[in-house]
Amino acid sequence: MEWLTGPFEVTFVQRALWGGMLVSAICALAGTWVVLRGMAFLGDAMSHGLLPGVALAALFGGNLLVGALLSAAVMTAGVTALGRTPRLSQDTGIGLLFVGMLSLGVIIVSRSQSFAVDLTGFLFGDVLAVREQDLVLLGGALLLALAVSVLGHRAFLALAFDPRKARTLGLRPRLTHAVLLGLLALAIVSSFHIVGTLLVLGLLIAPPAAALPWARSVRGVMVLAALLGITATFCGLLLSWHLSTAAGATVSALAVVLFFLSHLASGLRHHRRARLAGAHAAATD
Repeated sequence: MEWLTGPFEVTFVQRALWGGMLVSAICALAGTWVVLRGMAFLGDAMSHGLLPGVALAALFGGNLLVGALLSAAVMTAGVTALGRTPRLSQDTGIGLLFVGMLSLGVIIVSRSQSFAVDLTGFLFGDVLAVREQDLVLLGGALLLALAVSVLGHRAFLALAFDPRKARTLGLRPRLTHAVLLGLLALAIVSSFHIVGTLLVLGLLIAPPAAALPWARSVRGVMVLAALLGITATFCGLLLSWHLSTAAGATVSALAVVLFFLSHLASGLRHHRRARLAGAHAAATD
């Protein structure tokens, strides 16, 4: 028991656990739609697109969160605008924004004397450095994400499975897509300083993808994804403490491991059901 509970008696590890739990819940709300709509590349582009704003904020001594929000707004507007260009595929537009924003961010960061440190912190975060005010911000972000998810659930659902049906129902799919991008940006901006932009995709994509074979509804996917993310956070912090590994990376890696274990178990379950069905059919014959 000491091995399990000892690390969480330390104050900064407790804050890291609470921060990871809040991030897991936020990422479950946004990540479910990312997985259902096949928007993983967009999530990657959005996360790296934060770099210019964060770099400018660091260079001029501003608030990193405000810088990230500005970059997220630019990325959201850019993706929305390019998505309306008929001669340019959405993947092409996202790729161009991804490369352009990332390159601009690296150029800005290179003007700083602490290039390597700033960029490493942006990419990998520092979950063990979570402060009480960070927890307050994450709590507010979770409430906002929950409100958007509840109010936009019907429109998001229609957009995910049949955009043309959404248009006939008067749900305004373009506006819905823009709101969904805003929800994704909220999840990434609120999480990047905890696990970093390179690792936030682990919590954004892996838990919802792991939950899909076991849940019967979108809400079920969200709840199970949040629980899987919290499990990855707890176990990741525990292993990180005892093995002296990078905390954020360990949490993200465990989220991916849970995904593979989930799909392995789902495959075994499907194989067992198919075998039992075959045996039953043979017995009835």
